[in-house]
Amino acid sequence: MRTGTVYTETVIYSAPEAFAKDVPYQTAIVSLEGGGRVTGRVLGDRVAIGDLVEEIANPAPPGSLTMSVPFFQKA
Repeated sequence: MRTGTVYTETVIYSAPEAFAKDVPYQTAIVSLEGGGRVTGRVLGDRVAIGDLVEEIANPAPPGSLTMSVPFFQKA
């Protein structure tokens, strides 16, 4: 799994209808150790800019809209 550092983050309180049941949830842009950045969801403890994070297995059920979104948690 990929690891990196939180570049920026936000908490979503008003989401599109497809994700309304998930609010509030945190998203972050992560600067990956190998280069590049990726946007993903954060599970578990809230993260802040500069925190180290690791990608985790996607908890979304097959066919879910969030199935293609990477998930991260504090490392």
